[in-house]
Amino acid sequence: MKIDAVFSGGGVKAFAFIGALESMEARNLKLERVAGTSAGAILASFLAAGYNVKEIKNTLDQLDLKTFFDPPAFTKFIPGSKWLLLYFQNGIYRGDKFESWLYHELAKKNVYTFNDIQPGYLKVVVSDLTLGKLVVIPDDLERVYGIDPSQFLVSKAVRMSAGFPYFFMPKKIIGKTKQKSIIVDGGLLSNFPLWVFDQERNKRKRPILGVKLSDSTEMIQPRQIHNALDMLHALFSTMKQAHDARYVSKSEEANIVFIPVKKIETTDFNISSEMKKKLIDEGRKRTSGFLKNWST
Repeated sequence: MKIDAVFSGGGVKAFAFIGALESMEARNLKLERVAGTSAGAILASFLAAGYNVKEIKNTLDQLDLKTFFDPPAFTKFIPGSKWLLLYFQNGIYRGDKFESWLYHELAKKNVYTFNDIQPGYLKVVVSDLTLGKLVVIPDDLERVYGIDPSQFLVSKAVRMSAGFPYFFMPKKIIGKTKQKSIIVDGGLLSNFPLWVFDQERNKRKRPILGVKLSDSTEMIQPRQIHNALDMLHALFSTMKQAHDARYVSKSEEANIVFIPVKKIETTDFNISSEMKKKLIDEGRKRTSGFLKNWST
């Protein structure tokens, strides 16, 4: 059966998506349109480019996440200069190696720009801090920035969506007025964009399945806030979850696989092989259990 799918953000926790995809494949579910935020956007881009589950797993198995650590060269010689970058460039790492990796992996499937993907089959969510907008690429490029979406690099869109604030330096888009928009991780405003296909609710051609790397919204525990750092973390978490939690609580929860992944941080790029396997196993187990009773 053909379905559409939406994947949440979650950083390195996204290894759980591999297990989820294996379970979908075992149930003969074929993904057509895909969408995602941050790590979910990476996975969605690979799927839209034509990668199968085994190829995605092999690609990620061979990847050393620490190769994405690419601060400017001068930081090797000037102690503490990374913190200057954080202040003046709003991030520690450039993200160029990450984007280059995406570009070359997609190129293996002859995918470079959105013109190389069937129209409407990939949607990537980013956050525009300058305009204060949630932006869907490629859908909003022409309307918001006057940019031809067919010529926009898929790797650039995904790098933007996965631009974790303060970790990677933000990317920029020059808009219609020549003003530069600061673009960061789509998860800041919507970490689980199940709504991205919502306008077609009454004329859907296929079921839509969401895969979310967290507990159900009903099971999220209250946060303990004791100091300014706790409050800052809570602010980011609330911004990421509030929009999506409101949507999910009102509809579609019956179409969402929740994969609670705990005891690992989003940016733990030193993740062990053992932990990767545990995440994949958890994704497979949760998705298999869900699909047994999924009513399409």
